[in-house]
Amino acid sequence: MRTMVSAVLATGLLSAGIAAAQPCAKPADLTALDVASLKSKLMVTALTCNQQDRYNDFVNRFRPDLTTHERALRAYFVRAFGGRAQREQDDYITSLANTQSQSGIRQGTLFCQQNVGIFAEVMALAKGSELPGYAARKQLAQPNAVTACPSPTRTAQASTNQR
Repeated sequence: MRTMVSAVLATGLLSAGIAAAQPCAKPADLTALDVASLKSKLMVTALTCNQQDRYNDFVNRFRPDLTTHERALRAYFVRAFGGRAQREQDDYITSLANTQSQSGIRQGTLFCQQNVGIFAEVMALAKGSELPGYAARKQLAQPNAVTACPSPTRTAQASTNQR
């Protein structure tokens, strides 16, 4: 299992990563990024700790919600990078797994003991609509800083409503 994680890590180190100049992230984008980070955390934990069955149970249970968030993630990358969207999204997913793997390497032999419980936590959620809030509360690492779009001001909202 460590070999698989090391391969993900090596691939991540070879990838270019997300370009620095990207548009701000809307609330749906931030949610999609949080859920992608959670999914990556679960994948790395599954591979490292021999918990593939639990990861598969997670994916099967939350498949419709995961698909919705993956579509939102794709929309963000299309808006942010246009024709480079697929390459940038692939680099992001690789960098995300790399970030999660590095965290596991730093924790060493305690990684599984400290992280396998995440499967019980996420499977205890009553429904898939709870995934975004759970992921946000976990404050999982992201490989790149993303800037949230500013909220519209009342003046801007009023002028938009008058049109």
